[in-house]
Amino acid sequence: ADGLTVLVSTHYMDEAERCHRIVYISYGKVIAAGKAGDVVAASGLSTFIVSGSDLGALADEMAHQPGVEQVAPFGATLHVVGSNAALLETTLAPLRTRGFGVERGETSLEDVFIQLMSGSKDNFA
Repeated sequence: ADGLTVLVSTHYMDEAERCHRIVYISYGKVIAAGKAGDVVAASGLSTFIVSGSDLGALADEMAHQPGVEQVAPFGATLHVVGSNAALLETTLAPLRTRGFGVERGETSLEDVFIQLMSGSKDNFA
């Protein structure tokens, strides 16, 4: 309202979530822009939160499973992310019988950031 703009450059998505508008830039190219919620929605990603023991080994195992496009540690859990929610659910369902907790989660800016950055160099090199 006062004609003031503040530019924040950060790799911390919890900081970016506080901004009115975000822009992801990689290798000099804008790869996503808009309000945080709009960027998350436009990503088309579904996120599942997996909990249990020995998540490091599970992350390696899950990385090459059908529908899994990204596996990232988040505290004491894993975020397993993909663009096909039904396929991802089918792939993760057997983990429940192995003693892991599997819950549908909300896709975060962090999930979107990781997804976008993982393929950005190949897209713009």
